[in-house]
Amino acid sequence: MTALTASLRDSGVVAWRNLMNIRRNPDLLLSSTAQPIMFVLMFAYVFGGSLGGGAYREFLIGGIFVQTVAFNSAFTVIGLANDQTKGMVDRFRSLPMSRIAVLLGRTSSDLAVSVLTVVIMSLCGLVVGWRIRGSLLDALLAFGILLLFSFAMSWVGAFIGLIARSVEVAQSAGLLWLFPVTFVSSAFVPAEAMPGPLRAFAEWNPITVTADALRELYGNPLRVTGPPPDSWPSQHAVLYSIAASLVIMAVFMPLAVARYRRVASR
Repeated sequence: MTALTASLRDSGVVAWRNLMNIRRNPDLLLSSTAQPIMFVLMFAYVFGGSLGGGAYREFLIGGIFVQTVAFNSAFTVIGLANDQTKGMVDRFRSLPMSRIAVLLGRTSSDLAVSVLTVVIMSLCGLVVGWRIRGSLLDALLAFGILLLFSFAMSWVGAFIGLIARSVEVAQSAGLLWLFPVTFVSSAFVPAEAMPGPLRAFAEWNPITVTADALRELYGNPLRVTGPPPDSWPSQHAVLYSIAASLVIMAVFMPLAVARYRRVASR
């Protein structure tokens, strides 16, 4: 067995262990399912009437998808922090297994959670009037981009979870930075409506570009009113969203692995 095969096998075992933990504690899925549904209903029906009605609901779903999988990175943060607190990292270290298996298993299991969440959100979107108006291949590419972004965000969560000193700190740190990054984007409103510095940040924000890539591939409106966005990221949303996810992984995978080695060597 090669080192790569052994690492993948060990990662699969860890991922299965994490999924079985969710099976025994299904309430862990509450935040990843109930919360995005609440966001959809609130923005679609409480604010949606004044923001564009049916057209806004189609615009909204792409942003909700991206926000939901980004917030799912909190699973990784809390899961790794919990393993550290309970001494599971020390137990894993004592086993003849690949060092990266703990991290890859955690991010893979959280990717499976994101798949379930996207299915639920797609059904919720259909209920409120969202439709896929592009081709089947474009829709599959959109879901692939969404899951790639989810996997990239899990590695950000892995790094944060490993530097957190306790589960309580991890719960705050895992979500605190996500709120400004998510809301200073075009997930819910067009970036053009924001003042200068915020608009510049929003236009290059990976959440904005990933949401625009989904809207483009689903055939949904890129903007409810006004002309389409003219910034370079929006004009190349599909390419930029894939590149952004790959860059996030290229930065945070080595950081998370290095941090895990430090934690495991204590």
